[in-house]
Amino acid sequence: MTPDSLPKTPSGTPGFDGVLAGGVPAGQTTVVFGGPGSGKTIVALQFLAAGDSGLYVGFEEAEDQLRRNAEALGIDLSDVSVLDLSPAGEQFFDDDSYTVFPTEEVDGEELLGQIGSRLRESDADRLVIDPLSELRALLPDDFQFRRKVAALFSALTERNITTLCTAQLGDRPAEDDLQFLANTVVELRKTTDRRTLEVTKYRGSDFASGYHTLRIHAGRGAVVYPKLVPGDYHEDYERTQLPSDVPNLDDLLSGGIPRGSVTVISGPSGVGKTTTGSLFLQAAAKRGERAIGYLFEELRADYLYRSEQLGLDVRSLVDEGTLEIEEVEALKRSPDEFATHVREAVEERDIEFVMLDGVTGYRQGLRGDDSDGALTRELHALCRYLKRVGVTVVLLEEVSYVTGEFSPTEHHISYLADNIVFLRYLEVDGRLEKAIGVLKMRYGDFDNSLRELRISSDGLTIGGPLSEYHGLLTGMANPASRPDDDDPGDAER
Repeated sequence: MTPDSLPKTPSGTPGFDGVLAGGVPAGQTTVVFGGPGSGKTIVALQFLAAGDSGLYVGFEEAEDQLRRNAEALGIDLSDVSVLDLSPAGEQFFDDDSYTVFPTEEVDGEELLGQIGSRLRESDADRLVIDPLSELRALLPDDFQFRRKVAALFSALTERNITTLCTAQLGDRPAEDDLQFLANTVVELRKTTDRRTLEVTKYRGSDFASGYHTLRIHAGRGAVVYPKLVPGDYHEDYERTQLPSDVPNLDDLLSGGIPRGSVTVISGPSGVGKTTTGSLFLQAAAKRGERAIGYLFEELRADYLYRSEQLGLDVRSLVDEGTLEIEEVEALKRSPDEFATHVREAVEERDIEFVMLDGVTGYRQGLRGDDSDGALTRELHALCRYLKRVGVTVVLLEEVSYVTGEFSPTEHHISYLADNIVFLRYLEVDGRLEKAIGVLKMRYGDFDNSLRELRISSDGLTIGGPLSEYHGLLTGMANPASRPDDDDPGDAER
């Protein structure tokens, strides 16, 4: 996304400025809504830490505890002053006290005056009020709350103080007022397995819509992983053919798969999908292209060992640094996090070839919205991005059939593919054999014959066309009729 002309200030949270098209509005007010544990205070503290001088006004957490928590997250508050308005614990046991707030702080007007005085003393250019919705309990009614907050926002804008306020979700009158008065509104949400961030309002600026993953890392603080928008990226590249270096396989593909295309290699379990995909991965690395394989369904050590047993040069290429093999641990990342990880590999390490093994593991191993449609859209966006920047993609897709009805893909992803290579089992004379064929090549011609496939310690071998059989796609290979097999009576008739 291209930043617009509105003056902006860095948010201090990695990835957040990408969602905001450059940062929070300079000299204006942003309100961050969120429930308990959603990360709103961390985002606010990172905003302050990114500036030269800032003031934190807190109603809920004592200053010493706030600073300890920030330090544990790697947030440097050395240039931040704190106005601690949190209730003192001893007041709870004071028989003469009817409230946890000191008497002079019960009045919201007095609190606003304290904030103004502290701002004048500190000369801060960034301000956080955490949470601003606390003022609602200290003012007589909703009208007064809205009036005072509007006056506060106006005064802060006049002094060119960039402000971030937090607020609790669920207090509908206060929430509605703050949504209306703020220049920018952000909502943080926490579920059992992830946190998300959504910008719902940004006056005078574009922003990345939708839910974006928010992750809190020990020692790093909060990081936003923006949803990938393929249309924001484009690079020119030459659409050359990339061979597998297995002659008969390349013959099927009229020379190989085109650079910048998406190839789906599909088939049932154990038929040879990973081995076939690894041939293209290995060939790319041998040509000197930076290549990476992401393993969703197999341990890295097992993959390297098995590749060695099949005569593949994967381990030596990994040692040389032209090939990377990465095991993706299940349920540790959201689709947004994984897409960001892949994009960083492409943009920072010049990765040119990507293999995902496999689509089923991608769908089951990534955290987030686990609906079929949502995960397919995430995979679609990732593939579109890689295509637009000239990266060649191989997806390995497992199908449930062994023999019987033929289906090229299991999760309706054939529309993603520029090329489809399918592998399947055949029953031939009581033996289980394997075959390989090409169903689709979007950018060129291909050999439409089915060929015998063998995988052994010598690697992958592809034989000639299986022209002596019919019914191959049903999984039952029947001998094709020959002239000498015809009914002798045919000649008389």
